[in-house]
Amino acid sequence: MESLGEEPWDVVICGTGLSQSLLALALSRSKKRILHLDPNDFYGEHEAAFSLQEADNWAAANAGLTTGDESTKETQNIFKNASVWKHPEAADHGLSFPRAYSLALAPQIIHTRSKLLEQLVSSRAYRQVEFLAVGSFFVYDENASPKLARIPSSREDVFATRSIPVKSKRSLMKFLKFVIEYDSDEQKSVWQGQESKPLSEFLASEFKLDENLQKYILALTLTLDGNVTVADGLATIHRHLTSMGLFGPGFCAVYPKWGGSSEIAQVACRAGAVGGGIYMLDTKAKVKDGSDGNEITLDLSNDLSVKTTKLVKSQSEAAPGSQTSTRLIAVVNSPLQTLFEVTTEGGPSPAVAVVAFPAGSSTGAEDSTSSNNPIYALVHSSETGECPVGQSVIYLTSLSTSQSAQQLETALNSLLAAAAHAKGSTPICLYKVQYEQSLSAREPSCTTNGSVRTFAFPSRSLSLAFDDSCLAAVKDAWKLVMGDETPEDEYMIFEDREGMAEDDDAYD
Repeated sequence: MESLGEEPWDVVICGTGLSQSLLALALSRSKKRILHLDPNDFYGEHEAAFSLQEADNWAAANAGLTTGDESTKETQNIFKNASVWKHPEAADHGLSFPRAYSLALAPQIIHTRSKLLEQLVSSRAYRQVEFLAVGSFFVYDENASPKLARIPSSREDVFATRSIPVKSKRSLMKFLKFVIEYDSDEQKSVWQGQESKPLSEFLASEFKLDENLQKYILALTLTLDGNVTVADGLATIHRHLTSMGLFGPGFCAVYPKWGGSSEIAQVACRAGAVGGGIYMLDTKAKVKDGSDGNEITLDLSNDLSVKTTKLVKSQSEAAPGSQTSTRLIAVVNSPLQTLFEVTTEGGPSPAVAVVAFPAGSSTGAEDSTSSNNPIYALVHSSETGECPVGQSVIYLTSLSTSQSAQQLETALNSLLAAAAHAKGSTPICLYKVQYEQSLSAREPSCTTNGSVRTFAFPSRSLSLAFDDSCLAAVKDAWKLVMGDETPEDEYMIFEDREGMAEDDDAYD
């Protein structure tokens, strides 16, 4: 251990969140001396996945609003107001042992056209990740039967559905055809000049879509505030539609098995370790005062001191007035099979379904008020490895308000009641984790003091679909470490390591 402090490190990376881990992957063939630390005793940081016992411990540590930093000044946590609930007869109703679960703090679907997937393929890291299909998107409608209406997202879907009148189908088909080519010279004239207009108004004025069809379209954007603009909404729906069928029939997005982004982070860290990086969990680092501009000294919590010229970390404090979401993770004792049906011939069995509760929709609860913001539920089957066979995990998200916590509970109960209508018996919730998640400053920070460079990643977005924009900061950090040594066009492009066979493909 003492030898770790003898020579300076080319870079010290603090935290094993997805951004830091992708940086470790990008540097894994660089022959740089890399020390990768994490103050936590688990991988993933803001994207971690927990067993039930780990979730209990994490919730206890994040139950408050603030924490003390190195100077004892209180700062706003990224995570706050965390709490856990367990059914008083959970074991009798099927709750298994703690490590039978892997609950993701920040579950996100990944569209098949995401640049993240391209980088995992070009870096050969994809071989160590098992991806599962994201299936149907549903809209909850209290006045409909069934209450969960599947959103058509292809020509075949539109013609097959019975919930949309023939005249409305023509309008919807016109919009779907338009959005696939919305960025072409021919179609730009339809929407340019209206970029900042609410998408709902654009759908009504340009395509004569009624409120019911607008709910279907807006649900596909996964926008938490429901006020998506024309520019952002068209880009998001275009990504959704053009991702359909890329990896196989019937799905447009994937989800990494065993805990989502946390699994990708761990795979990236393993690549860093294979490349010679040194990993130390449960190790805090404090910058020692008095840097001369040539090196920075870090005092570690294990009584070691290390030196480096480049320090990369994450921004761990919420920005004042930042957007905040309320999240609810629920383990239920039902496979909820009706949500995971194969809807396209030859398509894979989906492991994730998406349910949208549109803004202003009623969930049928007498003592609740409708939410001004949409509520989304990502429903995961046991195929994700996040719960035992015969159970499901439901991740509900909404923007935080004084009533959002109760509204998520109401949406959960409504979802389970809708599933009960199809199944015949109401699923029972066994275990719940609820918390709030805020955002740090949205831009990475980089400071220079002589030869010393310090880079800090922003926290990930609250989006329910992976946002490729965060990848730019990872490349910026890579360039900071590499300097001019490696051409940019070689970033994240590696050959297979010796002994890796072509049939070691881990895609599912």
